[in-house]
Amino acid sequence: MDFGTALNALPVGTFTGTANGKRYVATKSSFAGGKSIKLVAEELSGPDYISLNWYDLATGPKLKPCEMPAAKVTTFVLALKPDTHAH
Repeated sequence: MDFGTALNALPVGTFTGTANGKRYVATKSSFAGGKSIKLVAEELSGPDYISLNWYDLATGPKLKPCEMPAAKVTTFVLALKPDTHAH
């Protein structure tokens, strides 16, 4: 699965999930009819933090990580599995 597909598959709103053996609370916001997505995630029992903006532009998708390497946010999004049970 590519990054854009994985990001779009995540639910809009706040949810919990697991990535790379760690638990996170994440919030995904969608703007401009899904053409702009913001994702912020915080590790529940540790210091890890993920923040990114993604834009679906006419020239192609553009990933803008917030003060962290693109590889970190890409790995995170591809690994993130939202919880399927109700809270």
